[in-house]
Amino acid sequence: MTVDIQSLPTVFDRPVHIAVIGGTGLSSLPGYHPVAALSPSTPWGEPSSPILILEHAGVPVAFLARHGLHHQLAPHEVPSRANVAALRSIGVRTVIAFSAVGSLQEHIKPMDFVVPDQIIDRTKGVRPFTFFEGGVVGHVGFADPFDAGLAAVVKRCAASMRGDGVVLHNGGTIVCMEGPQFSTRAESHMYRAWGGSVINMSALPEAKLAREAELAYQMICMATDYDCWRSTEDVDVAMVMKYMAANSENAKHLVGAVLDELCKHENSELVLAKHWEGSAQGAVKFMTKPAGRDPEAMKRVEFLFPGFWDE
Repeated sequence: MTVDIQSLPTVFDRPVHIAVIGGTGLSSLPGYHPVAALSPSTPWGEPSSPILILEHAGVPVAFLARHGLHHQLAPHEVPSRANVAALRSIGVRTVIAFSAVGSLQEHIKPMDFVVPDQIIDRTKGVRPFTFFEGGVVGHVGFADPFDAGLAAVVKRCAASMRGDGVVLHNGGTIVCMEGPQFSTRAESHMYRAWGGSVINMSALPEAKLAREAELAYQMICMATDYDCWRSTEDVDVAMVMKYMAANSENAKHLVGAVLDELCKHENSELVLAKHWEGSAQGAVKFMTKPAGRDPEAMKRVEFLFPGFWDE
């Protein structure tokens, strides 16, 4: 899908409840008609790219390129707070995030897909990772980083994938490293010993921020390599892009099937993320006492949750 963003309207007058964040290998959604390109400003800056509003069977879906329209943002440069806040501000409550990953286990082959249910954080504090700071504190639960309801929908769509031997793995642990360099061999063996399934540079802080914003969030991972724990081959960009190019169509088939399922009326409650409603707001409201709240920090929270401080 080639879209002339400049020619699209810059406003859209309906709420958009579903978003796809595209990573390496998923830069568009074929079959979805572009109707607008939004660039909402947030207290945390501008999102990575304009948010494309795509329509399919009368249902609007937002698409955001995590690394920018031309993949010009390194993992630590992605403005994740602005991305998540911008999506929420246009009505998004469900996010399907796509990511290329390295496999840390023999049975997860390059070109396999993984629907993870856990994360190990190996980022280094370079990336801003919370909305709640600078005078407003909130401690939000993150025991289960992904949304089980969305994961179940993704698993039901496994039949949409094409090709012999391609597998959708149910569950697994992402190790999210800082990057942009790949792992050392010693690190890769350590992550395997920890029980890591796959490794990427994109799951965090995106998943943490989605939880703070009370969004239902699920990442879909596609393995492009065996990282560097195998002594016979070292991961490099050429290897990653070879497998990604070979299977990018499968990524589009799977994401398309997931969106078709989420657009069904019977999934409307899941899509609206009612099960997360209030989970972050309660953590904030009862932590920092009124006398200690910074006015600017309160405005930022108000952007995420309009009317938050109203009594």
